[in-house]
Amino acid sequence: MAAAAGVSALVTASVAYSGLRIAGAIYLAWMGVGMVRAGLRRPATVPGSEVEESPRGLFGAWARGVGTNLLNPKVGVFYVAMLPQFLPDGVPPLLMGCVLAVVHNVEGMVWFAGIIGAAGVARAWLGRDGVRRGMDVVAGTVVVGFGVKLAVSRR
Repeated sequence: MAAAAGVSALVTASVAYSGLRIAGAIYLAWMGVGMVRAGLRRPATVPGSEVEESPRGLFGAWARGVGTNLLNPKVGVFYVAMLPQFLPDGVPPLLMGCVLAVVHNVEGMVWFAGIIGAAGVARAWLGRDGVRRGMDVVAGTVVVGFGVKLAVSRR
């Protein structure tokens, strides 16, 4: 920790830090101006901007989700940490653990079905040319603002 603090103090006080800060500010401004220009000049259809549908199908998507969940250690840690707190006395732990896992999965399916439905509506709206152009202009302006803030900051 002392070495990290020393290096941090050295970099902060050095001229190299100022150069890096200015270079980063110029890069952010360049990126932001490019985004604003693209947003103002984008044609009605941008080649390659269409989102391709997944060729996996329903079973492929399910298998990928199951594989991701089984290989994700956070899921196991969650169940080990949370489920024992909700097991009542006098009930077989395996049976009640399975019931609680099913309840958790049903709640998750309902939640994600809602998110998927909302994403479909949002995709249709966000895919409109005017909305995409507006997002590019706003995002580019924000990035330019970050670059200016970085350029004028002392730290």
